[in-house]
Amino acid sequence: MSLAQVHYTSAAPGDEGTAGRFTAVGPGVSGALLAEIEPLLRHELPDGVPDQPSDGELRSLPQAFTYAALSDGSRLVSRSAPVRATGGGVGPGVRFHAHAVHLPPGVPLPGDRLPVEAWRSPHWVAVTPGGAIPDPLTLPPGPTAVSEGLDDFAVSRGPWLAAVLADLRRASEPTESGGRPVVLVERQCADVARWLGLASVTLPRESAERLTFTTYTRRPGSSAARVVGVLPEDAEAARAAGLRVHVCAGQPPSAGSTDDAWAATAARVWRSRSPELFREARELPGEPFAAGPLAVTALCAGIALGPDERAAAAGWAADRPYALDAKRTGQLVEALTSPGIDDRTGPEFDSAGRLFGALEGRCPAAVTAPLAAMLVTEAVRGGNGSLELPRRDAFVGPEGAAVAERLAPEILTELSDTAGTRSVARTVQLLRVARLLGVDGTDALPGVVDRLAPALLAEAAADGGTDTPDFAPALLELLDEQFEVRTALLGALDRIAPQAPGAVARFLERVTLPFTGTQALPHLRMCAEVPGAMATLGGDRAAVWHRVLRAAGLSPFAEPLVLRTAVGLVWEDRAPTVEEARLLLDAATSDSHRVAGTWARLVDAALGAPAAEPSATGTPAGPSAASPDEAAALAHDLLRGFPGEIGGRERAGLLLLDLVRELRTGAPEPGWAETVRTLCAQAEPVEPALRERAHAALVERLLAPDRPGAELYDFVHGDDTELIAAYDRTARTETVRTRLRTQPAYAADCFTVWTAHPHAGRTWPPVAAALLDEVLRPAVRAMSAEDVAEVEATVGRTGSSGRAEAFRTWNRSSTLGRLGRRIAGRVRRG
Repeated sequence: MSLAQVHYTSAAPGDEGTAGRFTAVGPGVSGALLAEIEPLLRHELPDGVPDQPSDGELRSLPQAFTYAALSDGSRLVSRSAPVRATGGGVGPGVRFHAHAVHLPPGVPLPGDRLPVEAWRSPHWVAVTPGGAIPDPLTLPPGPTAVSEGLDDFAVSRGPWLAAVLADLRRASEPTESGGRPVVLVERQCADVARWLGLASVTLPRESAERLTFTTYTRRPGSSAARVVGVLPEDAEAARAAGLRVHVCAGQPPSAGSTDDAWAATAARVWRSRSPELFREARELPGEPFAAGPLAVTALCAGIALGPDERAAAAGWAADRPYALDAKRTGQLVEALTSPGIDDRTGPEFDSAGRLFGALEGRCPAAVTAPLAAMLVTEAVRGGNGSLELPRRDAFVGPEGAAVAERLAPEILTELSDTAGTRSVARTVQLLRVARLLGVDGTDALPGVVDRLAPALLAEAAADGGTDTPDFAPALLELLDEQFEVRTALLGALDRIAPQAPGAVARFLERVTLPFTGTQALPHLRMCAEVPGAMATLGGDRAAVWHRVLRAAGLSPFAEPLVLRTAVGLVWEDRAPTVEEARLLLDAATSDSHRVAGTWARLVDAALGAPAAEPSATGTPAGPSAASPDEAAALAHDLLRGFPGEIGGRERAGLLLLDLVRELRTGAPEPGWAETVRTLCAQAEPVEPALRERAHAALVERLLAPDRPGAELYDFVHGDDTELIAAYDRTARTETVRTRLRTQPAYAADCFTVWTAHPHAGRTWPPVAAALLDEVLRPAVRAMSAEDVAEVEATVGRTGSSGRAEAFRTWNRSSTLGRLGRRIAGRVRRG
């Protein structure tokens, strides 16, 4: 069909206020469309155009070749070119003429060509024709001018290729609004057309058709095209408008200007002068702009690519191992494993590993052997611990022998190195590669495992997480593959567990090791049992301890170290209570506790026992809570059971507790107060509860009616502030007050004691005077006359007549004081 053509030219002299006028309009182009088309055809010349340009200068002025989409779904292809004026116009000697072709909606270009192919059509005219002219979109058969020289142009624009192609791809997407065009800065607008020619070859047909453009404009910010060309002097205005600008007529950009693997691959294809590969790549399955198909095609054609592009090729082929024939599969593997490549990255090796896994079994070993060799070489020399290693049968034959011969010394040297710090992933990888290549590491294995076991715990603790550590999958594969490594490593962890049971238990919660076989592994079994026991039994630590100990499958009498592991698991960050310590002590002999070292936990329990002992469940003490006497009894048993192990401040503290026991239940050696002071000094820093308990036991005994007088004398004259303060507190308790009110003999004894040493240091006299006035006097007031007489008589019998008179005087002053206060009150009321 014949397409409507439109001609538009600069305003004629006398047409002030207009930029131009339509000089010819083909049929079917409405007035509304003309109003939309007119701004697309206007042509603004660059600054500095001479008044009377020469023919060469006129030809060098920019031409605007435009492809636009109109609001009714139709399209417009046009060329606006400067022409020499015959009088008046835009400039003194230059006008412009626009020639356009209108494409109705749904009508393709003649010959199913792309718009950019009409760029150099010989049918574009610079004057309004007098009669019919050929349609400029009807191009002559054969190669069009746009494809000529594109290879040379692409090579000349090598530094910009990847970034520009990436932006042109994005501009061609269906969702691209076209309101923010990509700006190409070139000195010649023909070079902008060449960029569009590159895009028409590189992009899929439907994408290229969406790419509206103009090769020249002075106002890129207001253009509706997706791609616009500007001269260098207008580049700054484009940047100021916030557009994506590529200055292709200046200093080349730095390398790595895009992270678009598809665009980077397309750029390498163009620089290799192989545009036919774009068509081949589009025949492969995958998304239109996935880098994989194009990268595979390029590699198979012998084009060198970067690491990201090689990774994309390997990943695509791994997902579609059936998409390539045997020839191209071999070409791809050969390209990926080329010895000349020295910039491989971790993601590339990971993709290569996936490709090997996909091809293994599908292709002959001769095809996949280079991949296997590359992967294991990287695993050893590159330290890539995340690689998926091939199976052992991948190295059957001379290829495997060559790789093993080359890598075996390096593997054994690194595994035997005790000086450096090696990560768990690295050690696991080396052990797996050693087995894969048949390297005999029997002699090095014990040392390797002894270093690997603590490293497992350290790395798992260092990451501070609760999820499975990164090295766990490879570790479990190693243990599944190599029985001797599994046996040795589990044995090493079992030996570590008594020293760090909590760390081992936390590790086993995150990594489920396979120790369900015939190995005893009592400590590992205990560590694995404790989380379930804690969850089931809650805070009943005694019950948890029994369950964990049963999981060992060994008696503490036969293997004392299970005691240490069990205690460390249940009481890792705390001391047992006295009740729990008694349970532990009775569960095994002192020899077992001595070998296990758990006697120290029992000492901590005794010394740290609070005044009100909590129950075994950790709740506040009730009627069944351990009494202070139980802690003292535990201390007595510990001193007998571990005389050679307990020393220093711990021994002094236990002796202090043992003295408490004797003060309350027996007859300790003389010199009680001095012994308490000495042992407290030796036990520094003594626990506050222990000091309080010792002081309380001492003063309770000194306040007893049957205390030896010599001990009381030593106490009073020792002038110990803390001990006397404890005595004062105990004397004011309700127990002592009740005894004073109900036992005249006890009241008489306390009167004698509290008045017998008026000059015994500085601390005692005021305390004794206060006790007489504030404790004893209220008790005597509450007595009957008969009881008061008995107190007076007892004071006289145990002391002297002068002491009895002193009591009468003391008691009379109290009575007179009461009587005087009553009289004074009556006088005030009167």
